[in-house]
Amino acid sequence: MSRYALLVSAFALLPLAANAQELPARTIRIIVPSPPGAAGDITARVIAQKLSERLHQPVVVENQGGASGAIGMSMLRRAAPDGTTIGVVIALAQTIDRIQNKTGSFDIVKDFTPITAIANNPAGLVVNDRIAAASLTAFAEFVRKRPREIAYASGGVGTAHHLYGQVLNRTAGIQMLNVPYKGVTPALNDLLGGHVPAAIVSLAAALPHIESGRLRLLTVFDTKRYAKLPEVPTIAEEMPGFVPGRTQEMMDKAAVVTPLKRAVEADDVALAVMACITHLRHTTGSVITVDAGRHL
Repeated sequence: MSRYALLVSAFALLPLAANAQELPARTIRIIVPSPPGAAGDITARVIAQKLSERLHQPVVVENQGGASGAIGMSMLRRAAPDGTTIGVVIALAQTIDRIQNKTGSFDIVKDFTPITAIANNPAGLVVNDRIAAASLTAFAEFVRKRPREIAYASGGVGTAHHLYGQVLNRTAGIQMLNVPYKGVTPALNDLLGGHVPAAIVSLAAALPHIESGRLRLLTVFDTKRYAKLPEVPTIAEEMPGFVPGRTQEMMDKAAVVTPLKRAVEADDVALAVMACITHLRHTTGSVITVDAGRHL
């Protein structure tokens, strides 16, 4: 499995002592380096319940947003190496951060190693009723006639959603302005409130508002159509050459074999994780990846 795969969210586990045989019998923390309501947060809360049932230990989710996920990732890296702190990380954002910030407090490649891929949960371009366009082509034409007048909300500067918008600008020959928020939830709130006309956000977070009719999905940033809204074309269909990649993946500390990793490889905890991912697939349209499928 490539360590350089572009990821949207991932499990990460700090190391146990080399001779440890089982997890300490106390509360397990799942650190989510984003505010509540984001795709990683949704995944973490479902998995926390399943892990608690499987491990017979309390599992709590702790949101540590800010700095495009760097605050939560740094906290995860500094956590005690006893196996009781794991994290659902926005690994694509951390890959971007690694490229942009050479002096960061963690290294997504050296500090964490993937255990197994989980699922793909893409982003989408969504608009409110301030935009009449019913397709990406119509939207691009609308924006093209209004250079630097139309803004899109994103979950922050340097996030995948921010960069998708910039690549869309270049590919479509338009000039949208980015309005960065401290996470997906406040971006969606302002979109729903009419303060911005468009947003690029995770579809897991936006889906309830799309299904209710309050928001409209114009395109999916993926190579395959979104299972919950298969009538909406992907960006790859509408703009050949625009190929985003996003995968949820379970990760571990580099070069360390931990009890949880051994349990996953033995299809123990993996069964609990995959049970919740199957639930996410049906409720949010997440797609099970090949690696994760081997645990079903």
